[in-house]
Amino acid sequence: MRIADIQVIRFRTTSRTYPTKYGYYYWGDEHPVVSSITKIITDDGLEGYNLGGDPAVIEHVVKPLLVGENPLNREKLWHWMAQHPGFSEGLAGFIDCALWDLYGRMVDLPVHKALGGCRDRIKAYASTWPNMGKPEDYAAHAVAMKAKGYKAYKVHAYIYFNPYTWEHAPQLPGFPKADVEVCRAVREAVGPDMVLMLDPFGVYTLQESIWVGHELEKLGFYWLEHPMIETRTEAYRRLCDELDIAICSPEHVHGGIFSRAEWVLQGASDMSRIDVGYGGITGSYKHAMLCQAYGIQCEMHGGHWTNSHILGATPESTCEYFEHGLLRPDLDYDVPPPYLKAIPDPLDDDGNVILTTKPGLGMEFIWDYINDNLVTA
Repeated sequence: MRIADIQVIRFRTTSRTYPTKYGYYYWGDEHPVVSSITKIITDDGLEGYNLGGDPAVIEHVVKPLLVGENPLNREKLWHWMAQHPGFSEGLAGFIDCALWDLYGRMVDLPVHKALGGCRDRIKAYASTWPNMGKPEDYAAHAVAMKAKGYKAYKVHAYIYFNPYTWEHAPQLPGFPKADVEVCRAVREAVGPDMVLMLDPFGVYTLQESIWVGHELEKLGFYWLEHPMIETRTEAYRRLCDELDIAICSPEHVHGGIFSRAEWVLQGASDMSRIDVGYGGITGSYKHAMLCQAYGIQCEMHGGHWTNSHILGATPESTCEYFEHGLLRPDLDYDVPPPYLKAIPDPLDDDGNVILTTKPGLGMEFIWDYINDNLVTA
């Protein structure tokens, strides 16, 4: 079996998210966008998919390396892509996921079972949009999420955004006192039994992180995630020494399992963090096993359902929570985009994500919709 071709299917659809130059998105009116699907095709007709992909990058970077290779040699290809100067870390992870989708479809198993299988349902937390409103708005949203079945809730409060003037704040990215006000309002609203976390998106100083951490300890929060920029390993080590609350990082450090192994060895975080954008399914699973060997948790970053396969293949003591979202009051997460038959990560009544039983990554495309909206130029 050999990879015969890799194609990018581009199609028109709609979205309500708008990017900002500050590193986060905001929610607005529905508007037209162009989305894409990357398809890997073998010489005997098997196919593997992943959402996304740039035609020029696939044509000039990915195809020259992968066409003619055996798609079952994922370990070989993973190392090739990790070391290739033309491959970004995100691109390598993206292609690795498509190769796993192909394999799952070939053996008629979801990827989490192909990896070995451990759970059919995984605990989920509701993860908020940033800059979502006043403390009472977050509190009301947390109560609504608790009523929906979530047992855990993560706050993204004010990120590059001034909650006092309601303006973007690129020169003053963090507002720790306002963030704690949000956290206090949420805890008072949901009571003592809901698991709570805070993710400031790396906008604090070390001293601000220490102060916020102590305030969160008083409120019974479970973890403080990514409080500072993650190029400061020594600052994170000092933070872990200062606080009792678990520090969950790094989520945006390049180098995948290799850089995260250094964090583990240096004691720079209490819980490690990775996602499929930093090494794909292959690299993320490797890191989960590294964390298991060291007796620390590996919490998956981001709400993309591809991450759910890592949780499904590991015990709760290794990877505890799936990040569901990002969520906000006017977003109905249960409604799939128009090109998918269903969301691959539905929630049950007890706050668990039901893992897919479909082969591969679990995506079921509505090809009639995609073909009716093809972009050919």
